[in-house]
Amino acid sequence: MTLNRRQFIGTTAAVAATLSAPIVKAQGKPRVVVVGGGAGGATAARYLAKDSKGAIDVTLIEPTRKYYTCFFSNLYLGGFKEIEDIGHTYGGLAAGGVNVVHDWAVGVDRDAKTVSLAGGGTVPYDKLILSPGIDFVEGAVEGWGLSAQNAMPHAYKAGSQSELLKAQLMAMPAGGTFAMVAPPNPFRCPPGPYERVSMVAHFLKQNNPTAKIIVADPKPKFSKMALFQEGWANHYEGMVDWIGEEFGGGNVSVDPDAMTVTIDGEETKVDVCNVIPAMKAGRIAELAGVTDGNWAPVNAADMSTKADADIYVLGDASSQGDMPKSGFSANSQAKVCANAVRGALTGSKVFPAKFSNTCWSLIAPNDGVKVGATYEATPEKIAKVDGFISQTGESADLRKATYEESEGWYTGITTDMLG
Repeated sequence: MTLNRRQFIGTTAAVAATLSAPIVKAQGKPRVVVVGGGAGGATAARYLAKDSKGAIDVTLIEPTRKYYTCFFSNLYLGGFKEIEDIGHTYGGLAAGGVNVVHDWAVGVDRDAKTVSLAGGGTVPYDKLILSPGIDFVEGAVEGWGLSAQNAMPHAYKAGSQSELLKAQLMAMPAGGTFAMVAPPNPFRCPPGPYERVSMVAHFLKQNNPTAKIIVADPKPKFSKMALFQEGWANHYEGMVDWIGEEFGGGNVSVDPDAMTVTIDGEETKVDVCNVIPAMKAGRIAELAGVTDGNWAPVNAADMSTKADADIYVLGDASSQGDMPKSGFSANSQAKVCANAVRGALTGSKVFPAKFSNTCWSLIAPNDGVKVGATYEATPEKIAKVDGFISQTGESADLRKATYEESEGWYTGITTDMLG
């Protein structure tokens, strides 16, 4: 499957199988509030404003004025991108008719249908779309909490954390040790930690070739495992030590003050430690009362929550079935959701829900790999229809083409999200 920018932006048909009766307001337009301006929320807001041609009042609530994509943030760590390359503003959404409010959403009153803002006041809605990404499970890694994120960055929310981890990499002593504590399933971007290992290894090979990388992983296997391990052997021989579940990778504690990692009782002094804890839905989904304690269960046909038909949850925060938690997935789900919400509010046509995902990873210069699938809505979940994955032993030309394809996709998705 090959995807370029034009094809990606053109692939927008997606969507809910059922059509609700349109909401008719006594005064004014129907109102949709979207919380979270990432791959899911920004896409939903943009498509609702664009496709309704002004018939729906769309408000996006997002605290940051610049959005840094988690996807491609590993390439910044590897030296393939600058931080500015993964930062994007919301001017295009505003120009497209979205009311962009830079504030924190701190509460949802489902009876009154309002969202409370940290800065004071409330925003009313007829339909509410939550796309808050992830938060971390406190206590998931013994010895680590958000108060320790400067000493041991997670860098799994891109931006300042990415810059901090890069600075720590650059400051590593010759022959030093980089440690990663990988997360348990399910988590944002299944190949993400292992692409990060690859990009850190690339950076160290160029700048600190005697350095070592230790990965403590609670899982027995991970996404694209054979591809990554082949790549590590080919490009970074002897540098990466992956310690999986069988060898105690899930029995981990850290000491940020002493800069130590203890794996199955064995303590190791490290120079940089990237702790990626267990994850759950962003806090606003929990405050809205639409999670099961960790994630928000949704209906596959339109991404509406099972707790409230007028609240939808997209992307990483949702529990939807077979799709991975990725930027591509969130963008695909947002188009399904936007079409369904527009139909419910204006009576416009709603198409059957179809979804797709591809996750690209860079292992070394021009050595790109990918995995992906197509999906459909069933009464139970979003279900995988078919899939594809790069193969070990592929030619250098094919791997280069795969990397170039990922660059085209990045341009396409950020345009599709933000205008």
